[in-house]
Parts: sequence; structure tokens; C-alpha cells
Amino acid sequence: MEALKLLRIQAHAHALANTRLHAAMAALAPAEFDAPRTGFFPSLQATLNHVLEVDGYYIGVLHRDADIDSGWWDRFVPATTLAELAARQRASDLRLLAWFEGAGPDAARQPVFMPRGGGRVQQDLAAHLLQHLFMHQTHHRGQAHAMLSGTSVAPPQLDEFLMPSEAHLRTTEMAALGWHEPDVYPPSI
Repeated sequence: MEALKLLRIQAHAHALANTRLHAAMAALAPAEFDAPRTGFFPSLQATLNHVLEVDGYYIGVLHRDADIDSGWWDRFVPATTLAELAARQRASDLRLLAWFEGAGPDAARQPVFMPRGGGRVQQDLAAHLLQHLFMHQTHHRGQAHAMLSGTSVAPPQLDEFLMPSEAHLRTTEMAALGWHEPDVYPPSI
């Protein structure tokens, strides 16, 4: 399988996992969303805002946004409610998928340039940036998943989105996003 096609499936999988996580969290009381918890970022709100912030930066790098610079981090405004966060994360996930829709066959092998402050610009391949982004999101979404164990909401299953043979396990999320299995998992892959 080509790297770009596999990375595209991963982008869909992350959007599906975010959709499932946010749907489960909808039952949380607002006080549970921002309550102090054990984690690198000490609340569900802070943890998921960190995911959103980092996604915005790297997806902006992929799109070559003019406003992606070392000041990006200072300009980020955290979401204050779960509904706002879920809507903004969905928009972010869809923007990442839009990058894939416009990507040519060599897009994964193209260099990306990441301003890091102090005039330093880090350069890597788009494939490496995407792998980093997916690992980062999985890492912190896993922390949020663990934090849910201390709330009134049971942590949902979040790893059923990469295997084409597990379509029956993601029907709800696919429908919520208006996606169809053959579009995400083309038979020719």
C-alpha cells in the first residue's frame, strides 16, 4: 500500500476516534470537563485543547498557511466548552482530510517547513509530520481516555478505525460524519 493512502486512512481513523470520544464525553457535566485531573495537562479541557492547538499548527504547516509562525502558540484561544471543542476539532480533522484530497501522488515525500522560534525553521517530509501528528493525537487522546475513568462517563473504545474488516464497529461514527466505507477504505487499496 502506498504511504499516502495509508496516512489518509489514519487521518480518517483519528477523526472517527475524536468523534467517538467527544460523543461519549457529551454526557459529562461542564464541571467534569474542566475539573482537575491527573495528566500532563491537568484536565480533560486542557488536554483536548492541547490536541486541537497542535493539530492547528501542523495542519497549517501542511497547508502552508501564511500565519503559521512561532507566534501561533500565543494566538491560540482554547475552547471553553466541550461542544465548542468538539466542533473545532471536527473542523480541524476535516481540514486535514482536505489536505489529502488535494495532495498529489508525491505529497508524502514533499518537504514541510515548521517555524520553531528564534528564526529556526525545522524541515521534514510531510509523511514524517503526519506520523508525528497521529502519534501526538493518539498519545493525548489516550490520556483523556484514562481521565474519563474518574468521571461519570465510561471511556469508549477508540482503536477500531484502521481495519477495513471492522466496519461494523464504526457504523455510528461513519454515519455521523456522512462517510461511506468504500470512500475511506477503497477496495483497490
